[in-house]
Amino acid sequence: MDALLVLFAALALGGLVFLPWMRRRRAVQHTRQGLVVAADPMAGYGFVPLEELDVRLPGPDQELADALAEMRRTHDWRPAAELLKSTGDDWERRWQRVQTLAGAAAFELAAEEASEQQRRGTAPGYGDGGRTGGIWLRTWRSEAPKDPGGAQTHAQFLVVQALRDPGSQDFRMILEEARTVCREAALLAPGSPVPYITELAIARGLHDRPADYEELWTKVAQRAPQHMGAHLAALPYWSQKWHGSREQAEAFAERAAAAAPKGTLLPALPLFAVYEHLPEANMVRSLYQSAVVERAIEGAHFALREAPADHPMAPHVRHLLVWFLVRAERYAEAMEQLRLVDGHVGAVPWSYGRSPAAEYAAYRALAIAGWEQLGGTSAGFPPPGS
Repeated sequence: MDALLVLFAALALGGLVFLPWMRRRRAVQHTRQGLVVAADPMAGYGFVPLEELDVRLPGPDQELADALAEMRRTHDWRPAAELLKSTGDDWERRWQRVQTLAGAAAFELAAEEASEQQRRGTAPGYGDGGRTGGIWLRTWRSEAPKDPGGAQTHAQFLVVQALRDPGSQDFRMILEEARTVCREAALLAPGSPVPYITELAIARGLHDRPADYEELWTKVAQRAPQHMGAHLAALPYWSQKWHGSREQAEAFAERAAAAAPKGTLLPALPLFAVYEHLPEANMVRSLYQSAVVERAIEGAHFALREAPADHPMAPHVRHLLVWFLVRAERYAEAMEQLRLVDGHVGAVPWSYGRSPAAEYAAYRALAIAGWEQLGGTSAGFPPPGS
């Protein structure tokens, strides 16, 4: 199970984003407080128990869950191919499904390698199979080499493989191979932004020059100008942790939010830019009630009100909102987001931690404790998902 958590955490928003140890440590300390304050967060609220939280996805996708179950049972690639074919040009949903399928292949391969290592008593290595995925992905690429869905999934899988050990001597070689597969996928489906979104993560890891990255971003924007997932995948390049600065990242987010047509989630992008640049050591309790954070929170609320309720990226925004609202002590608002998103935790910020489900559950406990301190009760709380 720990391996599964790590692999799906690596997939978050295109991967290749690493948070400092201090932030993880603060999150664990903060979440432990929540677990102490509200030891039984399930009582009367109808929330999903910790052990049943789904770390693979940010929100429900029954078609994807069904395809994964069938592939796990049969090791057949066709459910994945049919799923992506039926997704069509719903680019937000397709991008998310490609990421999850790639994560499933990586998890299957990790299990295969562990079994082989135990049998032989050797150290784990990539080998030929390690560069192609689990059984069903290897077969998919072999039997349907011109299927754009297979190529897109393979490219994203290689990104996940590189992330398994960023310090490895194979890191750059695997990312270069991923770029080659991205370009193959782009030729197979010229109108799709998905290969280019995957390449955003590759370019970040390979330290592409800003001019080259801008050129790549233009290709994405030409195909899907309001794609929230693409913007989230691009944002880290311009952040202080990578090749830019806080000012550059915030400018990118603010431009996208200001130019966004009604009905997109891009007005929520500044909240992610703020999160990327939080101070390592914050001793100011009011940080999360500052004008900058409040403005970003309100932008996220606005985006969720205006976008379709079933927008594939809406759960990503809701999860990050929960994190900020709890820290800002806006517990009633946090509870509303929890009601709409509970059950799935495959999103930032939980996916950056060592145990996404536990960290989410602890923040949920903090929200419940704060809600009850303000006079709220389970009796007055609508059932999750309603």
